[in-house]
Amino acid sequence: MHEFNYKKGQLYCESAKIEDIARTVKTPFYLYSYKTITDHYNKLRRAFSSARPLICYSMKANSNLSVVKILVNEGAGLDIVSGGELYKALKVGANPKKIVYASVGKSTKEIQQAVKAGILMFNVESLSELNMINFVARKLKKQVKVAIRVNPDVDALTHHYITTAKKENKFGIDLNTTRDIFAKRRAFSHTKIVGLHTHIGSQITQSKPFIDAIRKIIRFISELNKQGVRLEYLNIGGGLGIIYKNEKPMTAELFARSVLPMLKKTSLKIILEPGRFIVGNAGILVTRIQYIKRTKKKRFIIVDAAMNDLMRPALYDAYHEILPLQKINNKNRGSKADVVGPVCESGDFFAKDRNLSVLDEGQYIAVMGAGAYGFSMSSNYNARLRAAEVLVMKNKFYIIRKREVHSDLIRGEEIPRALR
Repeated sequence: MHEFNYKKGQLYCESAKIEDIARTVKTPFYLYSYKTITDHYNKLRRAFSSARPLICYSMKANSNLSVVKILVNEGAGLDIVSGGELYKALKVGANPKKIVYASVGKSTKEIQQAVKAGILMFNVESLSELNMINFVARKLKKQVKVAIRVNPDVDALTHHYITTAKKENKFGIDLNTTRDIFAKRRAFSHTKIVGLHTHIGSQITQSKPFIDAIRKIIRFISELNKQGVRLEYLNIGGGLGIIYKNEKPMTAELFARSVLPMLKKTSLKIILEPGRFIVGNAGILVTRIQYIKRTKKKRFIIVDAAMNDLMRPALYDAYHEILPLQKINNKNRGSKADVVGPVCESGDFFAKDRNLSVLDEGQYIAVMGAGAYGFSMSSNYNARLRAAEVLVMKNKFYIIRKREVHSDLIRGEEIPRALR
């Protein structure tokens, strides 16, 4: 559930009328609901309360400082994948001992920064990376905790671009290589392997992939125990799906009931890494209709947001519900239409052949379910300014990222003297 609802024909976020915000902030902008973010985090926390897990919010979903700060204030840890995310995590006062660090390509500099910050652990994705972490830790005279990210070779039953646990994916380490690493673990003098990690994909709506992966990992843990290996942590990643269209994803309670009996048998400390589940339906993209264009074959609704603002439709052919800020009588149905932006790409669309109500130029619409992988994947393509971000708390709104200005587009650029 989320806090975007119609009241007397007007779309509200919590108790704030979105059209009033749009007239003040101007479009396009991202709008987030504080209550939805905290509610979704706490649903997961309550569902898994008997296991007392460390819930590490996945910053890649949405790394706005205010969004991250909300979750840190609620007690969340953080799952990071870059030095930039580490910088932002520390900026909001996150406890380094609640930070886990994934990514297949951590640079030497990023590893150094994380070791110096004193993070809880690295999720290691290759033998080469483990060697590098050990090398850096030795130079810094530190003992560093790591978990091995295991690729269990299971089908996450999701879009092939966001599945991460098949043999052909770049993520994680196969079980045979992991066995070799544990057999040679004493060679890594400055790293301590304290856990196993797995993350099988994103937008997963069924329990079976999680169950299959966890069963494989638990069997492997049993094998390690027989060899005298004692672990401390089991990190089962994230990937819980949300509703974009007509999906029927698991609730936090159903997910917990599906996996908790297995997890408790391990007696290990459990880590979760949710991202989309917490922020996906907590955010929308608000945009204004600039033109209505009709051809012999199509109706195009041209808005002032574009694929540089929200990449998911172009990247994954992803579905996002589109709602007018002013509710329109369903009797006045319009013809099918494409909702498109101004970018010079045919892939610049938010919806195709969508049955939408009759809409007029100048009206505002909301692209729903845009809180995850929305702004975080945005760009300046076509030299477009990145959108503002706004947070609603009850009946008040706060600009939590200012809209870019043209000088931001050339920040860091320099014309060499030879061209002057």
